[in-house]
Amino acid sequence: MPLIVQKYGGSSVADAEKIKNVARRVAETKDKGNRVVVVVSAMGDTTDELIALARQIVRQPDERELDVLLSTGEIVSSTLLSMALNELGYKAISLSGVQAGIHTDSSYSRARILEVAPKRIVRELEQGNIVIVAGFQGISRDMDITTLGRGGSDTTAVALAAALKAKVCEIYTDVEGVFTADPRLVPEAQKLSEIGYEEMLELATYGAKVIHPRAMELGEVYNIPILVATSFSKAPGTLIHGGVSMEVRNKVRGIAHDVNVAKITVVGVPDRPGIAAALFEPLAQVNINVDTIVQNASINNITDLTFTVARSDLNKAMSIVEPVARFIGAKECVSDAALAKVSIIGTGMQNTPGYAAKMFRALYEEGINIQLITTSEIRITCIIAEDRVKDALRAIHKAFELEKV
Repeated sequence: MPLIVQKYGGSSVADAEKIKNVARRVAETKDKGNRVVVVVSAMGDTTDELIALARQIVRQPDERELDVLLSTGEIVSSTLLSMALNELGYKAISLSGVQAGIHTDSSYSRARILEVAPKRIVRELEQGNIVIVAGFQGISRDMDITTLGRGGSDTTAVALAAALKAKVCEIYTDVEGVFTADPRLVPEAQKLSEIGYEEMLELATYGAKVIHPRAMELGEVYNIPILVATSFSKAPGTLIHGGVSMEVRNKVRGIAHDVNVAKITVVGVPDRPGIAAALFEPLAQVNINVDTIVQNASINNITDLTFTVARSDLNKAMSIVEPVARFIGAKECVSDAALAKVSIIGTGMQNTPGYAAKMFRALYEEGINIQLITTSEIRITCIIAEDRVKDALRAIHKAFELEKV
């Protein structure tokens, strides 16, 4: 009997009626002869509401206590879904991340999964139960509850699919699949029937919100087919898997964007060994991810160093970088938080010239200034002003004729 792991996001379980709808969908999957494990997110905006509540009590909540608090959101969803399935006549049981065997490190609010020990899940499946697992959470070696960070339920689902050797991991959300661009900003965007792991990982990393990058990393490593679809209709979704043909299609598969971008420039940096380490090691120690890094050519042994971080990390990053900049003798630190990234992505680009030029031309013709550029073998990313994102996406989408996909 094949095993299917399904994950339902917060919008899919936002209220009682939607939970009942999810229960019916899960029951249909069970009726087709499958064993079913379901991972759920917290209902609607519960996580944000819990964070806001904590901050009404204390300005900066203790990280350990906040993780315990936030883990309750998924517990509520999982128990209610289990009740709904039992009401329909199906055997179901809810499990917390701890009960499901999700073991993590001790990094509160952004824990990494170290191991999945799904003995309890296997035992419940053998007894004929549909198993409902609270996503987004696990337990550390010190027996403390941890959370996996935003999008963590996706990671939970793919990790369980890998540990249980599931046939497929189905991610259900409020969008019908993976599109060539955000359809809310580009009406001509087309839904893809399939996409490869590598391309989807780049799309997710650079702004596509349909699946979390960490979940994609696990899916690629363990070769788990992942279906992204909507829980609100029967529309076919997008299958993410290996072995997607690249020669018979447009070599640009999609455009991603991200408005959670800020730029920091350290002006007048002495050009000598150890400066980059002095700046970036303290950021790494507090888990601030640095993305694009550009260093100008040195003049009289003085240079400028520019890098980007998530806008949500800007204040914390500046509080770390400014003292270091003074210590190393830099002139000043300046920042800009009104930025965004737009990226074109496709594995076929790596062996075909001209894609960067076409992207830059499209932005130029819209009067959009490029502040920074970063690339990989299958991606070209431009940092631009946030208020020009919609124009940039539409111009690039049209330039690469993605409406014809």
